Amino acid sequence: MSSTSNAWILTYILLSLPVHFTISAAVHPIPINGTCHDTCGTMPVKYPFGSGFGCGHPDFSRYVRCNSDTLEFSTGTGIYNISEIDYTTGSLIITDPFMSTCSSMQNSGSFSLDRASPFSLTGENIFVLLGCSTNSPLFDPAEDLCAMGSRSRVCRGLYSCKGVTGIGLPQNAPPSTCCVYESPIQLAGYTLDLPKLQCSSYTSVYSFGGSEGDPVKWKFGISLQYNGSYYSNLCKDCESSGGLCGFAGFDQSFACICRSGKNTSTSCFGQGYTWSGTRESKIQTKLSFGGILLLWLVLSI
Repeated sequence: MSSTSNAWILTYILLSLPVHFTISAAVHPIPINGTCHDTCGTMPVKYPFGSGFGCGHPDFSRYVRCNSDTLEFSTGTGIYNISEIDYTTGSLIITDPFMSTCSSMQNSGSFSLDRASPFSLTGENIFVLLGCSTNSPLFDPAEDLCAMGSRSRVCRGLYSCKGVTGIGLPQNAPPSTCCVYESPIQLAGYTLDLPKLQCSSYTSVYSFGGSEGDPVKWKFGISLQYNGSYYSNLCKDCESSGGLCGFAGFDQSFACICRSGKNTSTSCFGQGYTWSGTRESKIQTKLSFGGILLLWLVLSI
C-alpha cells in the first residue's frame, strides 16, 4: 500500500473518532439539582407531590415541599404540616400550629386557600370561630354566616374543654361568642379573616372520631381535596421503570427522575450503565483503543 493511501486512511480515522465521541456523549441524560425521594420522613410521597424542587408536578411544587423530614403545605397565610395523605381518595389533612384544639386554645392567625391552586376544601370540614365579639358580622341575622343548628352542640363541646382558658374564657362559657362556620363542598379559594370577623381563634374539625359528645376524641385539622387528573400514562411508565415523575427545564416539561439523580423524558428502562457513567466510559475506551489499534495497523503496512 502506498504512502498516499496510508495518509488518506489516517485522515479518515482522525476525522471519524470525534464523531464517535460526540454520539457517545449525547446519550447522557440531563442532570437535575438534587435527588427526588419517595418519602419525607415517614410520610410516603407520591405523584403529583414531590420531595423537592423538580420532583412531582410543577403545579403542586409551590404548595407542597419536604422540609427537614416534614411534609409542608404553604398558602398565603402560613406554612402548615401535612399530617395525612390518602392517595386513593386524593385527599390530605393539614394542621395549623396556631389553630385551637380541645387540649390547647390560643389566638390564631387567619387561613386562606389560593383559588388558583389545585386544592379545594372538602365537605368534612367544620370551621369553628372562638372568642368572637358579639358585634362580629358573623352574628348579623341578614348575613346568616353561622350554622345555628349545630352551633350549640359543637360550641358547647369545645367550650367544655379546659383549653378554652387559653383564649380568656372560663370553662363551660356560654356559646354566644362561638360560631360554626361550615364550608361548602369542594370550595376552591377560601379566606378566613379572623381580625375582620372579630374572633380570637379558630379550629377545624374534620371528624368527630365516633364520639360527638367527647371533644377530646375529635380530629382537628383541615381536610383538602387535590386534583388527581395530573397522573398520566407517561408518569405511569416512568414509575414502572423504577423512576419518579418530575419536571425540568425552563418550560418545566415532564422528566422521569431515576435513582442516579439524573433524568430522561420517558423512563429509566435501558439506561442503567449510562447514568452511572460506566457504559459511557466503556464506549469511549473501546473507541480509543480501536482507533489506536487501527492506526498502528495502518502505519505498520
